[in-house]
Amino acid sequence: MSERSDILVIGAGVSGLASALCLLERGRSVRVVDAGRVGGGSSHGNCGTLTPSHAGPLHAPGMVAKALRWMLTPDAPFYVKPRFDPTLWQWMLRFAARCNERDWAASARARAAILNASRAAYPDWVARHAPDCEYAEPGTCCVFRDAGELDATVRRLPPLRELGIDCEVIDGPTLLAQEPALREGVAGAVVYPGDAQLRPDRYVAALARAVRALGGVIEEHCEVRAVERDGDGMRADTARGERRAREVLLATGAWSPLLAKSLRLPWLRGAMQPGKGYSITYSRPGLAPRRPMTLHERKVCVTVWEDGFRLGSTMEFSGHDTALNRRRLDALERGAAEYLHEPVGPEKREEWYGWRPLSWDDLPIIGRAPGHDRLWLATGHGMLGVSMSPATGRLLAELVAGESPHIDPAPYSPARFAS
Repeated sequence: MSERSDILVIGAGVSGLASALCLLERGRSVRVVDAGRVGGGSSHGNCGTLTPSHAGPLHAPGMVAKALRWMLTPDAPFYVKPRFDPTLWQWMLRFAARCNERDWAASARARAAILNASRAAYPDWVARHAPDCEYAEPGTCCVFRDAGELDATVRRLPPLRELGIDCEVIDGPTLLAQEPALREGVAGAVVYPGDAQLRPDRYVAALARAVRALGGVIEEHCEVRAVERDGDGMRADTARGERRAREVLLATGAWSPLLAKSLRLPWLRGAMQPGKGYSITYSRPGLAPRRPMTLHERKVCVTVWEDGFRLGSTMEFSGHDTALNRRRLDALERGAAEYLHEPVGPEKREEWYGWRPLSWDDLPIIGRAPGHDRLWLATGHGMLGVSMSPATGRLLAELVAGESPHIDPAPYSPARFAS
C-alpha cells in the first residue's frame, strides 16, 4: 500500500482512538492499525468509571508490606505469580522505592491534573462523539465494612481535596438508607460526587465511528511487526503489508514493551508491566446499587448500567499470561457477596481478563520518544485509560501540532525513563 498518512496510530484502544480523533480535528490524515479488533484490550472489560477520585497512585506508603502479605494468597487483590523474571523484579524495586509520601504526592498531582482535565471535558466530548455510551454523573462510592479501614482512608482525604477532588464521608445507617442493595454491617463510605460513568464498549465503538466519520482509516487484525525510519518518514511492517506515515504514535497499552526492540526503545521494557485484571458481566439484578461502588476491603468494583451489571478489579502480575484464572474470577463474586444482597445478576454474559499498562511511577507516558523525532507515545495509563482519554488525546495532538498544551506535559514525558 503506497498511500502515506500524516500519522500512523498503532493501537485501536481508547488512548489510540482519542488521540486519532484529536489529530483528525487538527487536519492531520490518520490511519489506525490494531493487531486485534477495536477496543479489544483493557478498553473493553473495565468497569467504565471516570474517577478523578483515583488520583492517588498505587505506590502508597505501606503498599510494599501489604503486597508481600498478599503474594502468599493466589486470589488476593494484588498478586504476583512466582517466577524468574528479572525485568519484573527491577520494575517492582522501582515501584517500591516510590512508596513514600513525597513520591506519592508528586504522582498524585500529575494524575489529578490529567484526570480533572478529562472529567471537565467529558460532557462535551461524549455529546459530540459518543452520545449513546450511557454517560452519567452519579458519583462513586467507596464502601467499608471495617471502621478502622474507613478511618485510615479518611485521614488521606485532605491531600485529595487539595487537588480539587470533592469527597464526603457518610456513616453506615446513612449509607444503607441511600443504597438498599447493601447488606447490614457496613461501617460507612467515602462518596466522590465528581466521578462519573459510561459503558466502555459503547464508548470505544463510538470513538471509532467518529474517527471514520472524520476521514480516518481503521484497520483491524493488522499486527505491526516492526517500525523503522524511512527517509523523511516512518515505515511499519504489518500483517497486511507496509504502512507508511510521516509520524507514528504507539498507543498499544500493555503490549507497548513488546515493540520496544523494534522501535529502539530499550527503556520501555523496564518502564512498564502488564497488570492483569478481571471482570464478570451479568444482566442487571433486581436490587442493584444506585451508583458505582468500590468494595474496599475486597477491592471489587461494581458498576450498573441500564441493562447490565459488572464486577471487576484485581491486579495480577503474571506477564502476558492468557489463562482465565477461575480462582480470581470466583473471588470477585465472593467479595461482592459480603456487601450486596444480590451480588450477581440472573444471567452471566461474559467473563473477561485484560492487561493494564502500568508504569512504575503510575503515570501515563505521553509525548515524543527520546531520540526519535517522528515517534510518539500515548500509553502507560494503568487502570485509568478511559478516565484519562479526552485529555490524553488532546495533549498528544497539541504536542504533535506544536500547540500550547492545556496541561503541563512534563510529568508524562517519556524522557523521564530514558535519562
